[in-house]
Formats: sequence, C-alpha cells, structure tokens
Amino acid sequence: MKNVAVYVTGSIAAYKAVELVRALQKRGYAVRVAETYDAERLVGPATFASLTKEKVLSDLWADSAQGSVPHIELADWSDLAVVVPATANIIAKMAQGIADDAVSTALLATSAPVVVVPAMNVHMWENPATQRNIAVLKKDGCLVMDPATGYLAEGYRGKGRMPAVNQIVEYIGSAVQPAGILAGKRVVVTLGGTREPVDPVRFIGNRSSGKMGLAIAQAALQAGASVTIIAGSIQVALPSSPRVRVVSVLTTEEMAQAVQEQLPAADVLIMAAAVADFKIAHPATHKLKKQAVRSSYPLTLVPTTDILRMAGMRKKPGQLVVGFAAETDNLIAHAQDKLANKHADIIVANDVSDDQIGFGSDDNQVTVLRRGQEPEQWSRLSKKAVGQKLIKMITQLIGKED
Repeated sequence: MKNVAVYVTGSIAAYKAVELVRALQKRGYAVRVAETYDAERLVGPATFASLTKEKVLSDLWADSAQGSVPHIELADWSDLAVVVPATANIIAKMAQGIADDAVSTALLATSAPVVVVPAMNVHMWENPATQRNIAVLKKDGCLVMDPATGYLAEGYRGKGRMPAVNQIVEYIGSAVQPAGILAGKRVVVTLGGTREPVDPVRFIGNRSSGKMGLAIAQAALQAGASVTIIAGSIQVALPSSPRVRVVSVLTTEEMAQAVQEQLPAADVLIMAAAVADFKIAHPATHKLKKQAVRSSYPLTLVPTTDILRMAGMRKKPGQLVVGFAAETDNLIAHAQDKLANKHADIIVANDVSDDQIGFGSDDNQVTVLRRGQEPEQWSRLSKKAVGQKLIKMITQLIGKED
C-alpha cells in the first residue's frame, strides 16, 4: 500500500495533520489531502498543496480533470484512507452513511481500509452518541485509534487529544505493512505483575514493570503477528495497533481466566508476567486499622492457580508455550524443574536478584532452556534485543513444525 489519502476535519488539532503528511511522505507513501470547510479555516489548502504537490479536495463541485469525478477519483486512488483529526461530526456522518460534502462523500466511496484518529473534547468523546458511532465504525471494519489523554484546548485534562504524530505513523504502518514471518499467527503475551488483595486498599505484589513482556509483544508485532496482551500491574505504555488487543487484569486468578479464554485461538503463548504464587486466603472486606491490631496480624496464604502448568497441560498440537523463571538462586536447576513439570516448550530463566538485570531494569541476561537441548546462555542484552531474539527463535520452531 503506497497511496494514502488524508482527510482533515475541523478540530483544533488540524495543524498536526501538516506534520503527519510530511512524516508519511518520509516513510515513502504518496499522500493526497481532502479537507472539510471547517478544517480549511484552521489550515488552508495551500499548505497541504505545497507539501503534496497535489490539489486539495475540499469542494464537492470542483472542476474535474478530463471528466473525472474528483471525490470518486480520490477514493479509487487510495490504498488507505486516514481521517485525522476526526471530529465527532465526521465520525457521526461516517457511522450513518451521510455524504454531504467532499470529505464525507469521498469516504463513503472508499473501498480501501480506513483509519480514524479521533480528536475532540473529553465530554464529546464520552458522550454515548459518540461511543455508539465509534462502535458502528469498528463493526464496519474501520480501524479506530484511541485518543490520547492530556491537556485539551479548553485548558483542562481529559481523553480526547490527538495522539502524537509518530504514534499515528506507527499505527498506520502496522495496518498496511507487508506480511511478516509471523503474519497470520496469533501470539498471546502476559506481562507485568499480579496483585493479591489483603483488604480493599492493600495488596501483596511484586516489582515487575512489564518491560520484558512489552519488548516481546513489540517484537511479535513487528514480525507480523496479531498480539493479545494480558497485562497486570505495569509501568510501561502499551503499543497501539490494529493488530494489538489488550486485556487488563489485576489478580492471578483473573490472569488465569484470561489465558484460559485466549489460549484456544493462540499459536504461541508467552508467559512473561510475574505471577503471584500465593494469595490471601480470606481478604478483609474492610480496611484493616492499625489501632485494632495489638502486635501482629497473621496472613494465611494459599496457592494460586499455576497458569503456566495449566496452559502446558491444555496446549494443542502445533501450539507453543513459553514460560519465564525469575529466580534469585539455583537458576538453572529451578528452570529445568519448571521445564519438566510445567509442560512448556521453552523456559527463559533470569536472575532477578541483580538490580541491573532484574525487575524494572532496561537490560536482561537470560538462559533459554528447551527440551532435549543444552541450556543456552545469552549475553547481557537490552530487553528489546532479548525480545527480538526470543521471537526469532520462536519463528524458527514454528517453521519446523509447519
């Protein structure tokens, strides 16, 4: 896909579309622009015309060249349509099939994939009418990018900001990129930590940031896979892509349920989350008060569901299950025990007692264990590099099975 039609509508964020056009051109796309009347009042067509070296479509009744119909010609030319910024008005028109200007008419005639990037006031975004229209667009096959949260034109914070241009470009790239080596494959990645409640305000948790799991998910995405992220407590921003689905959980049992639901359709499950092995037997239903406890307060712990073992026991032929072993001692012995008893295909072992390669760090040093193979120790790498190397190994194993 090389031809991208950018449809600019009357949001105050319209000026950012100028930067987006240039960014798309730098990626090698041919870009043409159409504007609504309201968008023209914010950014004139001369600006876009000077960048694209193409006439900007804004008038439904503009003179046509050689008898062509301008809005149909643009629709037929497009390999991809991007509506950015997309106002509540254009979203409503698209959802209802209204065609009363050049932009809405061209969009109605477009058979190419459509990416919608909403930008509006938070109250407009949250209005049930807007959310209904968004749901209709998604059902119709449009790719809708979530707006960002931050300061709005009105001077207060809320969800409705147009995402950063680089994020939009990456989103578009993942929508139109050529098939990768994992194209057509479904990869499920668990990441972050789980939290087990003590009472309504306190919990037992761990220091997992989600960085390692995020790196794996990004590597799988870059390889062309559709990725489902099951995220516990995290300190990272998750990728935005039409090929990414995010399931948010808190407790180990919630993560177990999510894995159980996603596993049947998965080609690969990668358990990178730091899952709690124990939970409070009977969490308090009210906040525990210090003055009510004389000297100590005993907590009775019971085991949580062993998610990796459950997945390993339930995997079907052709499915690949990858687990992580975060240890503080006897790294290889514990990892080999996990490989044998959890029915996993790969165990990635790492020493979390070292703050330089443990929870929250940007680097990792792992040893990879596979059935019938000697443990393979990797040198210290960035977590991004570890994720890429692991996905490369997985693609090779899938290739052998295929």
